[in-house]
This record gives sequence, structure tokens and C-alpha cells, in this order.
Amino acid sequence: MALARVLGPVRATGLGAGSMLGAGIFVAVGPVVGRAGDAAVPAVLLAAMVAGLNATASARLARRMPAAGGTYVFARECLGPTWGHLAGWVFVVGKTASCAAMALAVGAHLWPGHATSAAILAVVILTLVDLAGARRSADALTASAALVVIVVGGSVLLLLERGAVVAPAPLTDGLDVVQAAALLFFAFAGYARLATLGEEVRDPERTIPRAVAVSFVLVTALYLLVALAVSRTLPADVASASDRALADAVDTLGHPALSTVVAATAVVAAGGALLSLLGGVSRTVLAMSRDRHLPARLARESSRGVPASAQVAVSLVVVAALPFVGAVEAVAASSGCVLVYYALTNASALTLDGHGLPAGAPGRRRRAALRMLARLGAAGCLLLVLALPLAGVLWTLAVVLVGLLAGRVTRR
Repeated sequence: MALARVLGPVRATGLGAGSMLGAGIFVAVGPVVGRAGDAAVPAVLLAAMVAGLNATASARLARRMPAAGGTYVFARECLGPTWGHLAGWVFVVGKTASCAAMALAVGAHLWPGHATSAAILAVVILTLVDLAGARRSADALTASAALVVIVVGGSVLLLLERGAVVAPAPLTDGLDVVQAAALLFFAFAGYARLATLGEEVRDPERTIPRAVAVSFVLVTALYLLVALAVSRTLPADVASASDRALADAVDTLGHPALSTVVAATAVVAAGGALLSLLGGVSRTVLAMSRDRHLPARLARESSRGVPASAQVAVSLVVVAALPFVGAVEAVAASSGCVLVYYALTNASALTLDGHGLPAGAPGRRRRAALRMLARLGAAGCLLLVLALPLAGVLWTLAVVLVGLLAGRVTRR
């Protein structure tokens, strides 16, 4: 049974932007500034470049294979069942960690001192919203994205207008910049939500690439401004230790009302990203359950045409993990898995060489350009994985090995 196609261009673009904004601005910017200091802007640009290459590959694949599951489906069809299972596995593990990070961000801004309890409540409420259907989820994320652009954009302009309040930090070496980009990449990866909604988007061949492009440009511009403002306002050690770095930076302006508005916006934005993540993971679980890589009962759909069993299962796992992780640890755990996922996305895109392109020299040039972009995207993902702290590299390797083993077992 196919899911209902209810998302047009506006909802799809809002969903993509809302999926990315809550993650990076309110969770990952602090650790990025803490590692990169004044080089936070180059780190954002590096993460955006790698994410942009991956977005190109994702859009091409989603246009060709508009089915729920994203790169799980792409890799299964283009590379084989082993790599398809691995893509689904690392996505589910990585994005479940991202869900925990977003839920804790909601808790930290909504109820300081009781972040875990507030995070659990947020997961329960947003699961109920997601069960209402993709259209309502997209409407909520579109409103969230608009609110973030207005509030965060205005606050950042005030911070930049005031000028720097901390002394320039010593120049950061290249490894720190790459490591900061690796941590921030998890925030950009929110556009993957669109690829997992292939069965729910109207005219996916045109809508998905346009929605990815518009939301990606908007979010990149806002990330750059926030990274610049925070790096000029908070010392690197203060930013690194904070799970609400942007809100801390706004507090230095001395406007309590504005600080309250920013904290409330953080709750809405991180909640919007959590809403999107819960939906994206559940749809990959749905696709894997259809193929019996996960229990078949998780493929059951509700009368509204949403994967209800998968959504409830994912939410239960997130709630169980919340008491044992912190927001920054969850970000680091997510980053390596997400980067492996997109390496497989680019590898899948390499197999699309020549399909649907015009004959002759222009077609050959375009094929060569697309293959080069896919190779660069895969190389960028591997570079960022290797730049993670040693614990992150070992975690990623363990998840990959377990995923390959589980794939062999389920195929048998």
C-alpha cells in the first residue's frame, strides 16, 4: 500500500528548511565554535559544501526512485541488498541519536534543570502530531522555519551590529576546522527528510530537487551568520561547554524579552527538527520492514496512510535512550553514521550515469560532471568521518560492522 501524496512545493520546502534549522543553530553551533573559534565560518562552508554535493545526489536519486526509505532504497536498487541494508541501518541508528539530541535541546530551553523530563514529553507530543499525517507535519515545520528565520535573523543582526566583544582566538589548525565541519554536518543532513518522503510528494521529479535547493541555500546563509555572531560574542571555551550557545550570545545584549523570545523559538525550532526526524526514521524503518530486514509488523500503516507502527517504535527507542545521553554526545554519535549514509548515497548516484540524458557531446559532458560531483561527495563524507574524534570513528566503525552482520542474518 503506497503512502498518500499530499505534499506540494511550499510544504516540501518548508519541511526541508525546518528539518535543518533546529539542529544546527541551537545545538551544534556551540561545539563548532568551541573547536574552530574564529574559523567557525570556514567550518560551516566546508560542511555546507559536502552537504550540497550530497543533496545533489539525493535529489537525482529521489527523482528516479520516489519511494519511502531514501538511500536505503537507492542503495538497495543501485548497489545491492547488502549496501541497501547498511544504508538503512546507519540511517536509523544515526537519526535516532539525532532525535535524542533534538529532544534534549527542547528540554534545555523549555525547562532548564529538567531537560530529560521535558525531552520525553516532547517526543510523546510530537509523535502524536506525526501520526496525524505528513501534511500536518509539513505545515508545522513550515511555520517553524519561518519563525526561526525571523527571530534568529533579527537577533544575529543585532549581535553583528554591536561588533565583537571577545578577543580574536589564535588561528585554528586545519584538523580542528574539519572536525568542526564533521560535527555540524549532522545539522545540514535534515534535507534527507525530503528523500524519505518520495511516496508522499506530488510530482516528486520536479518538487524534490527544487525544495532541496531552496531550503539548502536559505539554511546555509543563516548558519553562516549565526556562526559568525557566536564566534564574535562567546569565548571558545564558553561556547564549547554550552548546549544553548546562540541563546547565551543573545543574553549578552541585555534584553530579557529578546532572550525569552529566542529561547521560545529554540523550543519551536528544535521541536520542528525532532518532528521531522521522527518521521524520516519511521519511513526508513517502514521500507526495511517491507523487505523483512526488520519485523514485518513495523510496516503496518494507519487509516491516515502513515507508518504508525514504525513511528511508535522509533519514539519508544528515543525515550529509552534519553536518560543516558547528552545533547553534544548525541550529535557526535549521529555524525559518523550520517556521513556513512551519504557516502552510500553518492556511490548509488554513480550508477545513474547516462540515464535519461540527451545523446551527443553535451550529454557526455553532463554525465562526466555528475560523476565527478558524486565522487567528490563520497570523498568529502569519508574525510569528515576520519576527522571525528577517535571515539566517534570507533563508534561509526562498530555501527557499520554490526549493520553488515545484521544484513547477512536477515537476508538468510
